[in-house]
Amino acid sequence: QRREFHRSVPAAVQMTVRDALNQAMDEELERDERVFLLGEEVAQYDGAYKVSRGLWKKYGDKRIIDTPISEMGFTGIAVGAAMAGLRPICEFMTFNFSMQAIDQIINSAAKTYYMSAGLQSVPIVFRGPNGASAGVAAQHSQCFAAWYGHCPGLKVVSPWNSEDAKGLLKAAIRDENPVVVLENELLYGVPFEMSEEAQSKDFTIPIGKAKIERQASPSLLTLGMLVTLDCSESIETSVMKTNHLVTVEGGWPQFGVGAEICARIMEGPAFNYLDSPVTRVTGVDIPMPYAKILEDHSLPQVKDIIFSVKKTLNI
Repeated sequence: QRREFHRSVPAAVQMTVRDALNQAMDEELERDERVFLLGEEVAQYDGAYKVSRGLWKKYGDKRIIDTPISEMGFTGIAVGAAMAGLRPICEFMTFNFSMQAIDQIINSAAKTYYMSAGLQSVPIVFRGPNGASAGVAAQHSQCFAAWYGHCPGLKVVSPWNSEDAKGLLKAAIRDENPVVVLENELLYGVPFEMSEEAQSKDFTIPIGKAKIERQASPSLLTLGMLVTLDCSESIETSVMKTNHLVTVEGGWPQFGVGAEICARIMEGPAFNYLDSPVTRVTGVDIPMPYAKILEDHSLPQVKDIIFSVKKTLNI
């Protein structure tokens, strides 16, 4: 009697963003001995948000390194290690604290490949929670997408769901250039479906390609992608199809990601296809308040997006 043998494949599973990031680092630490993680409380405490849970016990002190509370110091160590041939993952407990190390990120990491005429690469990942959380006030709620996206030499990604988090972080670790991975603290504990493909150790998401979550009219662009030429072409194609554009971001309006997207649409061929002005939905132009009701009113809400879409469509 003939027997049929079927290769077992993992079905789609639910996985939190936290576990997806953890899995990405675990797989890359195992794949490449040059990869290591450093930052405050990443080792023995398993990370301030438990993103590095279990990695110290598995890989030890040489691969998972607790640092002093000195962003400028340990970021400089990480950049130097990348120049020497290692592949560091530098975690900031929050990107607000990366301001202590912004000289290392920009002057030491981002500019070196250009200033060395391509002789010295800096394969490093800067990652951690970015933007608004809940009830942590002005000094812990800032979005740095526009800050780092402004700088030549840095690639900036902002994952949304678990597949994005795993695929983009793995791509960032394998990249030969500095990559800033802006995570969202409020999404760490949120479960999303992980496809069979995303569960593979070889799964990565190309940096710089726009991701279409859902077809919409008008084109609704939310922060969670890298604004590069490839991405801009995807936006232009969408605008030519829908004839409208609304951008949504949690950061401040002045000189923001939405402003850059608007400029690129205005300067390119898609401008002729617009039936209405591009509309931006952003955070309010003030430092983040501490009080919950004021915090809510400082960030884009569903009603704000609906209002902007109706205004754009004149309905």
